[in-house]
Order: sequence, then structure tokens, then C-alpha cells
Amino acid sequence: MDRRSFFKKAGVASVGAAGAATLAAPAIAQESPTLNWRLTSSFPKALDTIYGAAETMAGRVAAATDGKFNIQVYAAGELVPGLQALDAVTDNTVEMCHTCSYYFWGKEPTFQLGTATPFVLNSRMQNAWLAYGGGRELLDNFYAENGVKGFYTGNTGAQMGGWFRKEINTVEDLNGLKMRIGGFAGTILSKLGVTPQLIGGGEIYQALEKGTIDAAEWVGPYDDQKLGFNKVAKYYYYPGFWEGGANLHTFINLDKFKELPSHYQEILEDACAYAHTDTLASYDAKNPAAVKQLVADGAILRPFSQEILTAAYEASQEVYAEYSAKSPHFKAVYESQLAYAKEAYLWQQLSEYTFDTFMMVQQRNGKL
Repeated sequence: MDRRSFFKKAGVASVGAAGAATLAAPAIAQESPTLNWRLTSSFPKALDTIYGAAETMAGRVAAATDGKFNIQVYAAGELVPGLQALDAVTDNTVEMCHTCSYYFWGKEPTFQLGTATPFVLNSRMQNAWLAYGGGRELLDNFYAENGVKGFYTGNTGAQMGGWFRKEINTVEDLNGLKMRIGGFAGTILSKLGVTPQLIGGGEIYQALEKGTIDAAEWVGPYDDQKLGFNKVAKYYYYPGFWEGGANLHTFINLDKFKELPSHYQEILEDACAYAHTDTLASYDAKNPAAVKQLVADGAILRPFSQEILTAAYEASQEVYAEYSAKSPHFKAVYESQLAYAKEAYLWQQLSEYTFDTFMMVQQRNGKL
């Protein structure tokens, strides 16, 4: 923080040098208290990308405050189970958590839309809608009503469709399938015969290995390889249409956040924004090598058929209509995202899509 800006803010910039020397120390002590907060993660330490986003954020906060604002990060299960992270914040067990909003969509369906909306926004569109499309204001109001302040702290990019014990070619192949799948997407797939299971990241491997579930989605190649899913299910499907660009969240107890000095609030927001960008870059850097190694180790890559994608898309429209009728918050956020997506995809057809498609052809032809 610029010291002259600080003194101006504290109302001492106009005093003489001697006066500033006298007043600076108590002003700084008052405005920059020493704080030790706890953050509970929804993720295991083994996942250095998704869990690591919280550590990156905490490190930036500590550095920017000269070690006065310290955030201790705890992995899922160390303080509370991963899927109870938000509850731990709202009941003031901890000051903060790092999680995905959509884990808590059962409380109110709008929580789903803060993370990812099936068949709507990719990661770049998410960021643009939040910053310039009214998304941040809509979600800030919603989160405040639920007692938390939310900052985006990581994005995975488009995810994979998951690991399956058997080949999935038609909608009929989904019927009766027990699948670990997070959030709202399970409701969509249930219309196609899937029985969704919400299981924390650290427990998925065991459930697949024991046959408690028949399929599981998590994030993408780098994390999936670390969790060893290819050892217990060999068919690896794409794309994860339910998570075209999934956001991670830092949720802070709203009363605690309001008690922070304003510059600590700004530092915290900036640190979350840094981790947000850094996490997506990390996944983009690590996934290419990971997917090549998974295939070398026997994973069988398969795209979801157009039949399955079309059926899932149509089912999603039914689900959106159902929840829009139940929740005004959900309706407002969903319609805002959809309106933005209609314009954004028009632009990306001209820009990203044509450029990327040409370059992908060069890669396949060995010219890149």
C-alpha cells in the first residue's frame, strides 16, 4: 500500500513532518490490526490447483499487509467436512471458506448459478458477465442475504464429462447409472435416468473402486490423474457441458468482512482476483500433459454423442423453467446470464472460434 495514500486517507497528510512522525505509528496500529483468520476448504490438499488457490490468496493477503492479516487454510475434513464449508462460515465457526457456490444449491437454487450454469457461459464469458454484465451485483445481493460476502477465487475452464465404467453411446445407456456429479447438473441428468450422487472430492475414488457409483466427474485431466480415477474407470468422456467455466469462491462471514478496515477489504478482494486468474492459467498449463499421460496409461477418450448432448440440453431447459418459477433470485440471475450469452456467442463465433479452429487443424496436421 502506498504510504502517502494511507496518510491522506487517515487525515494526516497535511500536517508537518514532525506531526506526521508523531501521528503515524498510532494511526497505522489502529488502521492495520493484526488478524489471524481461519479458512476451511472444500478440497483435499492433494489437489494443488484447486486447493492451492486458497493458499495463493492467503499468501498475497499476508504479503500485502506485512504479515498483519494472516489466513490459515485448512483442507476439507480438518475442521469440517468439505460440503459443510459454507455452514461453518455462516455460523461463525470460521471466518472464511474456499468452495464452490453450487455445492449449496439445495439451500437455494441460485447458489448453482454462481459457479456454472449448464449450457450457458464459458470461463471468459463468466468473467465478462460478472465484471460488466451485472452479474457481480446480482450475486452480491444474493450472497449478502445469506450472510456472506463472496469473491471469485479460481476458475477451472471447461471441464471434462467424467469417468465411466462402461461405454455410453445413447441416452438409454444413462438409465439407472449412479453418478457422482455436483450441483444442479444432477437434476438435469436425472431426467435422463441418471441417479446423481454428491460426494466430496477426496471420497470419489473409493466410491468408484467399491462400485458404490458407476461414474464420476470431477474437474479435468490434471486433478483427475492425481485422484487416480483412470485406475477404476477407463472411459473418459467430454465435454462437461454442465461446467463450461466453473468458478471457485471465497465466502467470508458478512459481519466479519464489514469489521475489516477498508484497505484490508480491498487487499482481500485483490488477492482473490489474483488467485482467480492464476488458477485458470495453472489448469491450462497442466491439463495438456496430463491428458496425454492418461491416454498413454490406458484411458479411452470419448465425446458425448450428439444425441446425449441434445437430450441433456432439452432437459436443462425444463429444469430452468421449473426453478425460475420457484425462485425470483434464480430467475433474475439465469435470465441475465442467458441474455449475455446470446451476444457473447455471436462474437466468439467470429473471433475465438474461427481462430482456434484454424489453429487446431494445423496442430492435427502436424504443422504446429
